[in-house]
Amino acid sequence: MHANPVNDLLERLDKGASRHFIIEKVKADADFFELDSRNGKIVVRGNNYVNLAAGVNWYLKYYAHVNISWNNMNVKLPNVLPEVKKAERHETNMKFRYDLNYCTHSYSMAFWDWERWEKEIDWMALHGINMPLSIVGTEAVWFNVLKKLGYNRDEINEFICGPGFFAWWLMNNLEGWGGPNPDSWYTQRIALQKKIVKRMRELGIEPVFAGYSGMVPNNAKEKLQLNVSNPGLWCGYRRPAFLQPTDPKFKVIADLYYEEMTRLFGKANYYSMDPFHEGGNVAGVNLDEAGKAIMSAMKKCNPNAIWVAQAWGGNPRAEMIKNLKRGDMIVLDLFSESRPQWGDPESTWYRKNGFDGHDWLYCMLLNYGGNVGLHGKMQHVIDEYFKAKSTPFGQTLKGVGITMEGIENNPVMYELLCELPWHNEKFSKDEWLKDYVTSRYGRFDKSLYDAWIQLSNSIYNCPALSTQQGTHESVFCARPSDKVYQVSSWSEMNDYYDPMEVIEAARKFMSVADNFIGNNNYEYDMVDILRQAIAEKGRLVYKVMMSAKNAKEKELFEEASKRFMNLLDMQDKLLGTRAEFCLGTWTNRAVNLGKTQEEKNLYEWNAKVQITTWGNRTAANDGGLRDYAHREWSGLLKDFYAMRWRTYIDNVISNWNSAKDNQIDYYSLEEKWVNSPIHYSPDTKGNPVKVAKDISKQIF
Repeated sequence: MHANPVNDLLERLDKGASRHFIIEKVKADADFFELDSRNGKIVVRGNNYVNLAAGVNWYLKYYAHVNISWNNMNVKLPNVLPEVKKAERHETNMKFRYDLNYCTHSYSMAFWDWERWEKEIDWMALHGINMPLSIVGTEAVWFNVLKKLGYNRDEINEFICGPGFFAWWLMNNLEGWGGPNPDSWYTQRIALQKKIVKRMRELGIEPVFAGYSGMVPNNAKEKLQLNVSNPGLWCGYRRPAFLQPTDPKFKVIADLYYEEMTRLFGKANYYSMDPFHEGGNVAGVNLDEAGKAIMSAMKKCNPNAIWVAQAWGGNPRAEMIKNLKRGDMIVLDLFSESRPQWGDPESTWYRKNGFDGHDWLYCMLLNYGGNVGLHGKMQHVIDEYFKAKSTPFGQTLKGVGITMEGIENNPVMYELLCELPWHNEKFSKDEWLKDYVTSRYGRFDKSLYDAWIQLSNSIYNCPALSTQQGTHESVFCARPSDKVYQVSSWSEMNDYYDPMEVIEAARKFMSVADNFIGNNNYEYDMVDILRQAIAEKGRLVYKVMMSAKNAKEKELFEEASKRFMNLLDMQDKLLGTRAEFCLGTWTNRAVNLGKTQEEKNLYEWNAKVQITTWGNRTAANDGGLRDYAHREWSGLLKDFYAMRWRTYIDNVISNWNSAKDNQIDYYSLEEKWVNSPIHYSPDTKGNPVKVAKDISKQIF
């Protein structure tokens, strides 16, 4: 056993790596790390294990040119590590570095096992994260609480959601969808969360648990004789009820909840609570009393605990937090890069008083629904952080957060955001990208740098005032129609960049492919950037299809449609070369968690429905949820998206001379695929560079 957990982390990255480092934990008033050399070894000094891990990562990036990323968590360090010739020190007063969104736990992490979680916790530590949302197993807490309140197993499972939908259940948006869960699910989640929390605490990472904020099952009014309000519907689903804080049983149920949470996982110093999330009706609720009751219940469990709240839409309600003691709450400004609420007057979600003097974190949301696609506001994210620091609201700015709905995408943007606390002065993306390219690929390459500059000035340069929800969505993933633009209901997409810039950047990337064969980071980025270029081509060819249809040029429509479907097929083949872009990686994680065939089928169904229809017919079509979590993935492109497009194209051609096309019931087609017994392999096919080169010849 090593003397400290940072050495263990180094061993997990590369066996034997810890012998090259001297890790020194020292007391200090400020958060810091320091790099130095002594007797041929690298000295990393810091005031806690997370900052030491962040120091190790800084050294790996800026000295050893090794980039640790979701696609690259096992690395090979050089036998002789570069010396730190002059001691380097980084301090920060950004005490809190937050990670995750409730949605991340469902859109990316729903079916993770311990092996994958272990890598993620290492990633967090290396990126300086010290307070991640840690909600695995909360369903088991609820199961036990409801049992104590007199609910039987079936009634409990009508309330608790299935594995693909826990995020929205915990955010009080819906109940029951995707279930019922087998008993083994709860046992499994308790064991997994215990491992997660143990490792986090070993590394000095403080988990943020889900606290109690008044959620009860819809039937609690009758069954438990409670005074509840009805928060209404969410995207066609009935929300859970809200227990009025004035009801004497609020304290009783909150106490039961915290006792059970503590019994299973220990006490946390941070609890996350977001009542009235996304339009929850507050009619008849005394918000001031609600805030005080929620805070009081948490403080009874742990007097030192801090309430963590997400600033999203109208939350947290000003009336709910204004009379709470400053220092007892941290507000996550969830979408700081596009809709800041900290007090920026240019924001569409402007709050004149910010968070009324409560501490807050500058967060980047970036990704919605786990959608695949290049996206970001690279320079703007830097500028806004330093701008926020310089305003009066900077006095209560206590850190940063990454609050994406889905991870394992756009690693460049998360790398950038996680570095912000360790930079004391504003810097330019262009200079930062020089170092990023060098560490990402192990050496500097001008063609790759030029490609990244081109991307950073186009697709990664989403306008400051844009409020679009993540990536410019791929037309391949859209439900077909004569007027396809965005894929998901709320994306607010705009054509803010020239697609030819992305295609040109992909060409530059491909021009050096032979020099980087076998380089994991290069091959991941090459596939991702070429994927984006093919998606851009697809959108351009779709426009030709529609022009031909409107001009009644049948031959041209057929020709353009054939080209469109060929591009979609190329996309599927390209993405099949990397496990990160394979549907089978996602569905197999789900299947592998099942102990019986019935369980395997339930989890796989959850995995498939979440990324397609999302909900039942009402929620998918009328509630707008269908394709919200669409993924440009191999397997899904070939069998799901291509199936929809073929149906549409065949329908147009067969109705060419009629006044109106036949209406297609897409939901019935989608549901058929979701319920089909087809299983997808996680195995990749083909060499990424070879396949990419073949495709490049066809699109450039």
